[in-house]
Amino acid sequence: MRLIDTHCHFDDESFDCDRVDLLQQMREKQVSDLILPAITAASWKSIRHLAQQHAELHASFGLHPIYLAEHRPEHLQQLQHYLEQGEAVALGECGLDFFIPELDVSQQIEYFVAQLRLAKHYDLPLIIHARRSVDQVIKYIRRIGGLRGVIHSFAGSQQQVDSLMEQGFYVGIGGTVTYERAQRLRRIVAALPSECLLLETDAPDQPDSQWRGKRNTPLRLPIVAETVAALRGVSVEEVAAFTSANAQRLFGIT
Repeated sequence: MRLIDTHCHFDDESFDCDRVDLLQQMREKQVSDLILPAITAASWKSIRHLAQQHAELHASFGLHPIYLAEHRPEHLQQLQHYLEQGEAVALGECGLDFFIPELDVSQQIEYFVAQLRLAKHYDLPLIIHARRSVDQVIKYIRRIGGLRGVIHSFAGSQQQVDSLMEQGFYVGIGGTVTYERAQRLRRIVAALPSECLLLETDAPDQPDSQWRGKRNTPLRLPIVAETVAALRGVSVEEVAAFTSANAQRLFGIT
């Protein structure tokens, strides 16, 4: 069995004390690979270093909407330079966040659209943050066209899933699905076509219901897989097989 965590902030300083140990324990838990999405330009160097040092870690460079105050126009030029090196398996984490009121919407859109255009130019999949903004994200994906990627930590509707699938996008499912109160998400996951589903932890954030209040880690990915399997009435091995195949196809992981 092989599991791939398609969204893990393994460069976070909370992992500095035990990162090497976690990499060993990952193998024991059959978590073979992690996608490391960046959040600011300042994080790109450390993510690239980690990916160069460990074959199971894969770099993604982008500008996260929540950290809008840290972004500068010149970072887009720097991002282009990083993408030209050919080391990235994706562009992201980028997107739109309409949950935090003080985040300027027009600025978010400018950075988001610029990153969509870069992803298209370099033929890279996108890792997209879409909190209370899925419809707007879909609008810009359609407007640019010719894109592919994943909506991280999906929490939208079945209609939005259908629209995303039409555009060649996957949905990332993490610890939220383990909470019984997440009824709409659990119904959607139970019925999703297997070819659009990816697994993630978003570690160190979004721990599963059995790990509430603790630092999340990639070692919790099997719990997400087990929950998805139970909701779909299949084995965890089957979930591991199709989600890993999807991740390999999207990110080019061998």
